[in-house]
Amino acid sequence: MPLIIIWILVISFIAALVRSTLGFGESLVAVPLFLLFLPATTAVPLSVMLSIIIALIIVIQDHRKIHFYSARWLIFYAIPGIPLGLLILVYGNEHLVKTVLGLLITGYALYTLTVKNTKCLNADSQLWLFICGFLSGVFGGAYGLNGPPLVVYGNLRKWPAVQFRATLQAYFLPVSLLGFTGYAAKGLVTAELNYYFLAALTTSVPAIFLGRWLNGKLNNRSFLRYVLYGLMIIGVILILAAWYQDPAKTI
Repeated sequence: MPLIIIWILVISFIAALVRSTLGFGESLVAVPLFLLFLPATTAVPLSVMLSIIIALIIVIQDHRKIHFYSARWLIFYAIPGIPLGLLILVYGNEHLVKTVLGLLITGYALYTLTVKNTKCLNADSQLWLFICGFLSGVFGGAYGLNGPPLVVYGNLRKWPAVQFRATLQAYFLPVSLLGFTGYAAKGLVTAELNYYFLAALTTSVPAIFLGRWLNGKLNNRSFLRYVLYGLMIIGVILILAAWYQDPAKTI
């Protein structure tokens, strides 16, 4: 088995486990690690394709816990942001994309770990739905990173963990499908990408069910802190790789 496939299997398992356990974070793990040995035009679509499968399974499992009003407006406002993100992905400088992604991941992790947000929305806010939804579309189209703006909105609304996990999947499913359509239109869905995706399913699908079990067994806050510490390390490695590693080099 080629070494690159082994890495894809391992990364896909970890990413799906994180997403299924916490409700978000799969792309924060998968994209930067995929980018260490795959070009952005392969790494990001691969992460989005995995996101579709993960979200579909979780929505089927937890559809009764979804806050549909919030999910609907977040999706609506994300749509105009996706084309802008696609332009950044296709025409942006790969070194710059990796650097920005690393900074976003590191900054997000540091913010979540150190800042206690006291602001609370007692009801849905169209302004915050627009800000978080639009940014999630841009980040998703460019980097496959829809999650951080959604996490901000979920924290503002103080959703319970179960509702938070389910509602985010109701967002991720249609938005990821839209993103995938955009990648296909740009000719990014290749035979090589499909091969990597089918290989990734062999470890990511079992991880989804394991994550659901862990969700009810683990202390989510403690688990999230470990994930965020890992993300900071990944972010730093990604920034260094952007400037000191040949983008065409593969493992």
